[in-house]
Amino acid sequence: MNWREGVSGAAVLCAAAVLTLGGAPAAFAEDGPGGPANDEPPVEIDVNSPKLLMRDGATLAKPRVIDIVQVVEEGGLGGEGGAASSSPPGGASESPSPGPTQTPGGGRVAEERREESNEKTKFTLQAEVLFDKNSSKLNAKANARIADIAAEINKQKASKVSVYGFTDNLGSYENGVRLSQERAEAVHKVLVKTLNDASLRFDIRGYSEDYPIASNATEEGRAQNRRVEISFSRAN
Repeated sequence: MNWREGVSGAAVLCAAAVLTLGGAPAAFAEDGPGGPANDEPPVEIDVNSPKLLMRDGATLAKPRVIDIVQVVEEGGLGGEGGAASSSPPGGASESPSPGPTQTPGGGRVAEERREESNEKTKFTLQAEVLFDKNSSKLNAKANARIADIAAEINKQKASKVSVYGFTDNLGSYENGVRLSQERAEAVHKVLVKTLNDASLRFDIRGYSEDYPIASNATEEGRAQNRRVEISFSRAN
């Protein structure tokens, strides 16, 4: 896929030092496959530092490296003038689109988002990129976008793929469940046809307005919540 400039999140490494109190087991973030991504030692922590404000008898768990996450956002539906457009953008192989979706309130919403970590890859597609309003029928440009994601699934040698649909909170919850499920299934059908791998397992779900990633109080937020997520584990 032709990923354009606009990395919106930086990879962050943190050494997680967790307190163990009263004999309770320590909890900490798990490493990704293969452990830490580099050979650098964990950050050294002075256990005697008064700034830790530890209770008497408390100890530090072994430092761990939190999974690396990188986020890339791709352009959107809006034109240079500013108003949101109802027409879908060009496929990833075509010339770059003008920029993220611009909502009536002036907000900007990325049409596609890719999250990479040591453990998995997740693509989030704005619903308007794939479907017309209140429709679960894929538009003319949707197949090319889904095919690009299928190529990445094949490249990563994934064995299981999750396809989840989401809506905003407008309309009834039941209608949102139906629409989000039908949209997830529509994307799933294209993935199955494109990948042609009988051993690949899929998890297809529609969540309606559950699990919003933005506020439903604004059109910008609702546009972000209307989405389809495709995720899969990275091969070890």
